[in-house]
Amino acid sequence: MKPKILIITGYGVNCEAESKYAWELAGADVDLVHLNDLIENAGRLQDYAGLMFIGGFSYGDHMTSGHVFARRVKHHLQEELQKFIDAERVVLGICNGFQVMTKMGLLPGLNGGYFDPKVALMQNECGCFQNRWVELAFEQTSNCVFTKGLDRMPLPVRHGEGKLFTPDKKIFAEIESAGCVACRYVDGTSGKPTQDFPQNPNGSLNAIAGLTDPTGRVFGMMPHPEAYLFPENHPQWKRQKLEGALPEHGSGLQLFENAVKFLQG
Repeated sequence: MKPKILIITGYGVNCEAESKYAWELAGADVDLVHLNDLIENAGRLQDYAGLMFIGGFSYGDHMTSGHVFARRVKHHLQEELQKFIDAERVVLGICNGFQVMTKMGLLPGLNGGYFDPKVALMQNECGCFQNRWVELAFEQTSNCVFTKGLDRMPLPVRHGEGKLFTPDKKIFAEIESAGCVACRYVDGTSGKPTQDFPQNPNGSLNAIAGLTDPTGRVFGMMPHPEAYLFPENHPQWKRQKLEGALPEHGSGLQLFENAVKFLQG
């Protein structure tokens, strides 16, 4: 049976087409629902097995990226969203969606505090928007259902505020010890986490590119897996083809497939 996924649209988020297609390729049924329509009937959230906050520039990134969108969701949907998470369903946030989730507090979700913000995604260390491909390494000890079994992956980033930060060193220590780090930016040659630009495009502390909550079912990341569904999305696809290494699908699809497998049991 295909799990049902809800993707929230509207107010400047703009990755609904590729995100919907990613879930469908992975074997899910998808509904696109405008934020206002979801707020008007918040209980419909319980009809779905998964929820996605997509990329874009919600509310023009006024008052920092994702802030206004997060406040609206938290004010109108907190009770239903808490029920949704308690029912062991999955939540995914990509780029602006990740920013929205951290602003609400869904991530890192330490000690079940899903509406108590602990970290921020700040302006890139370089001071400007970055649109490039990066190399990720996935943490093998993470509980994240989206990244299970994955090792390394190239993905594109396109953001101006992706630096994961908190002034509280104890929070970062707890994030690490709880297995909430799902993936990191790495040097493409050595495969080791890096703070060096441009391999780490935003200066994120501990080279963190994505976080999960301790359950592994709530996950957000800055790079865009939905933007690497076709082998031709990769900037070196022609070389890969000449070398006989062109994959059937872009690697980003694997994260969605993992989630669908988890939901199907």
